[in-house]
Amino acid sequence: MKKRFSLALTTAITAGALSVGAFAAPAAFATDSLFGTPESEQPVVIGHRGAAGTAPENTVAAFKDGRTSGADFIEADVQLSADGVPFLFHDDTPKRTTNVEEVFPGRENDPITSFTWAELQQLDAGSYFSEKFAGEKIPHFNDIARVATKNTGVFMEIKSPKNSPGVEKVVADALHNDPAWIKLVEAGKVEILSFDPESNMRFAELAPEIPLQQLSSTVPDSATLAQIATFADSVGTSYRTLDQAGVDRVKAAGLEIGVYTVNDTDAMEESAAMGVQRITGDYPIQFERYLDGVKPFPASRGLVVTDSVNDVPGNDIQPEKGEHIIITNTGKTRVDVSGYYVRDAANNLLHIGEGYVIEPGASLQVFTGPGTNTDTKYFNGESVAILNNGGEAVGFWSANHTLLDTFAN
Repeated sequence: MKKRFSLALTTAITAGALSVGAFAAPAAFATDSLFGTPESEQPVVIGHRGAAGTAPENTVAAFKDGRTSGADFIEADVQLSADGVPFLFHDDTPKRTTNVEEVFPGRENDPITSFTWAELQQLDAGSYFSEKFAGEKIPHFNDIARVATKNTGVFMEIKSPKNSPGVEKVVADALHNDPAWIKLVEAGKVEILSFDPESNMRFAELAPEIPLQQLSSTVPDSATLAQIATFADSVGTSYRTLDQAGVDRVKAAGLEIGVYTVNDTDAMEESAAMGVQRITGDYPIQFERYLDGVKPFPASRGLVVTDSVNDVPGNDIQPEKGEHIIITNTGKTRVDVSGYYVRDAANNLLHIGEGYVIEPGASLQVFTGPGTNTDTKYFNGESVAILNNGGEAVGFWSANHTLLDTFAN
């Protein structure tokens, strides 16, 4: 059984965004590229919130996408409803990913945990992503266990545990008593994780046999890692803040290391080259194709996102020269990109207007803010910046909703 240590550790771990991990580390990487590598040399792939890049996050549709991809695990976030029912949802409020304003006007900024299970089931958690997913419900905790398999397991983040008192026991009881969860646990396909060390320690006492991951937005110092090693098995951190020294520090503490949220193959390659053992991302379908030696975007026709200019000098949405995405045609034929769009990780959209064609070798700049449209620039005229100055991840989609490329910086 892992030991428990002082709760003073809470102040030593900074808050961040998501999850990673698998209990057993794969073999060391033997090639310069992961493209088409043998499975024994591949990092463990975890679908973030199921497969949040291709389906509405934390829904059964996203979990099925993650399973279909062949990813090693699918990740989700658990919270408790006002009447104690465990459900899968990421945000602290329902505003971003549901139709709460229509169903419960005035409650859009209320804590998601202030809704009863019956109320949560009245919300549409799919339409925000696209009409294709209209009617997707907020899942029960057990729903993901019904989707998962012995090949594609579950990474379960205990989300905002301060808002769900007792959630650790609810989760531990389910893993011990529900047949679907028992089957996954026995196959070594369940791991629990949290940014909150107190929550992780509580869970370690309730279910010491379950692999446990401590999340942190940056890799802690060696002393803190030594404390983490008394109750957890691995550390998950942001790939954007990770360096080789951080990887080495984690491994020296006897812990394994994973990164989140990796959304293009270049970032996956860079992480693996440092010795990262597991990689969590929104696009497990595309990652698995890449690892299998197959083109991850077979319908791209040479269209790629070549840059995200997300932190321009001055105002990010200043007229004519604010934040923007650059789309380049690397193919041999001109492509009409009318109605194509860019989607970021928070589901903000940047559209391309009618009549835009990108010639071979040419590029189109797609801006968030206002400006004068030209053959090489399209302005969405929005008044609020959407691209993260500290690093952005986007997917590029055709007008018929086919994913053509991803990009992260």
